[in-house]
Amino acid sequence: MALTSNVAMGAGSAQYQWLQRELSSASSQCAAVLMHHPRYTSGPNGDNPQVWPVFELLHSSGVELVLSGHDHLYERFAPQNASGRADAQLGVRQFVVGTGGAPLYDFGAPRPNSEARIRSWGVLRLNLENGRHAWEFVPVAGGERDSGLDQCH
Repeated sequence: MALTSNVAMGAGSAQYQWLQRELSSASSQCAAVLMHHPRYTSGPNGDNPQVWPVFELLHSSGVELVLSGHDHLYERFAPQNASGRADAQLGVRQFVVGTGGAPLYDFGAPRPNSEARIRSWGVLRLNLENGRHAWEFVPVAGGERDSGLDQCH
């Protein structure tokens, strides 16, 4: 599912209500959502509190992954809830992947639950299948990679 984080995302908004309907009818065990602004980031733009209501809904609905951009860097977070508390059982794993070619940003202090931070252009390869998901950040010029595999909840 794709959302726009440039419009209202609160509980009463049309987008929130649409997402709620979509999530309640979804049959996939491994679900991913795409939106421009990340809930959390160690990048210079900082956290995005306007995303909190949707992130909370994603967490309570069992969504596995949120893919965002906005900050021009790569960062992977451990599964967490909307308040930023680690939640290994039901948490949402967030990726910030703003590495498509614009000038790269420097990282600030690492946010809680940040597991990987790479300052390189590249792409995220993501595979959702039969109760698990795998990821691999592939840098353009042979730099640092990040990869992993996790079970879906």
